[in-house]
Amino acid sequence: MLFQLTEEQQMIRQAARDFAVNECLPGVIERDELQKFPKEQIEKLADLGFMGMMVKQEYGGSGMDTISYVLAMEEISKIDASVSVCVSVNNSLVCYGLQEYGSEEQKKKYLTPLAQGKKNGELYIGAFLLSEPEAGSDATSQRTTAEDKGDHYLLNGTKNWITNGNSASVYLVIAQTDPGKGSRGINAFIVEKSWPGVAVGAKENKLGIRGSDTHSILFNDVKVPKENRIGEDGFGFKFAMKTLAGGRIGIASQALGIAAGAYELALAYSKQRKAFGTEIMNHQIIQFKLADMATRIEAARLLCLKAAWEKDQHLDYTLSSSMAKVFASETAMWTATEAVQIHGGYGFVKEYHVERLMRDAKITQIYEGTSEVQRIVISRSILK
Repeated sequence: MLFQLTEEQQMIRQAARDFAVNECLPGVIERDELQKFPKEQIEKLADLGFMGMMVKQEYGGSGMDTISYVLAMEEISKIDASVSVCVSVNNSLVCYGLQEYGSEEQKKKYLTPLAQGKKNGELYIGAFLLSEPEAGSDATSQRTTAEDKGDHYLLNGTKNWITNGNSASVYLVIAQTDPGKGSRGINAFIVEKSWPGVAVGAKENKLGIRGSDTHSILFNDVKVPKENRIGEDGFGFKFAMKTLAGGRIGIASQALGIAAGAYELALAYSKQRKAFGTEIMNHQIIQFKLADMATRIEAARLLCLKAAWEKDQHLDYTLSSSMAKVFASETAMWTATEAVQIHGGYGFVKEYHVERLMRDAKITQIYEGTSEVQRIVISRSILK
């Protein structure tokens, strides 16, 4: 077992780190405050090849491995989780789903511009529409319907908590086509935002990742051509579950980055701040907090890298991705909270960044499968 990154992986990590510091850090507090979508940063990431990292080069992607993706996600998330979640959704869910399960025509038409992050010079990204007002963790309870009309489907319903909701040009929509068949009556469709009957609801006013674009999406008699269904009839639920398993590696890496970012800020602050006549790093209570942070973060990093390695080796990564997500997300929440504590009163104000990381950390325990759902996945796997 080699605990060593290749030269290429190290270069990708460094490129992501430089981008985060130079492009994401300036204005990150203001974007959070104003809930401003980081369009400029996403466009630059697209130009650098970060929006289709794992997509084959023949479809406009960068052809990188999942380990490189984990490294990039960690570095960007240390600075701005609102940028990294946009990267994660486009890479892990949208591009992966299309590359793995889309037809050749679908790949040429949609995957290529999505992997490039641009079409005709304009931002071109995707969104993954599974959650509904009545169906979050219980993904089989889909109320959104796609009625078979022969040469097309008629799509009706509402999706919510959609990352990239307003900024995306393409939606991957999970909908019920035959309620009598349960999970086997669910399909996945490629829907263009510009089609008649598609409406974007109000932007959610969120606790964290406030720069990311979270909306409800409404469908009213939207005509979806038959050729825009992904896979065979009834494949939608399986498509969603398979795609989300890979998405968990992205969110685990985001959580890892939030934790590492908070830790690095706390470590630096402990060397500068003085209390009781010496730098606070000399007090054992602070030393122990930092030691626990470093240990948990390293464990989370290894879980993320193992899940990524299994995915790259074409092994079953269902268990490892769930373990990585539940552990990294809980590490992020705990580490960010402790980082605020180490900063004291300064940690409670926006200019020191750690309070934002603490707010951003919470969502990693909720989206793309809550911590409770991850424990269900893990327990089912180990109790087979």
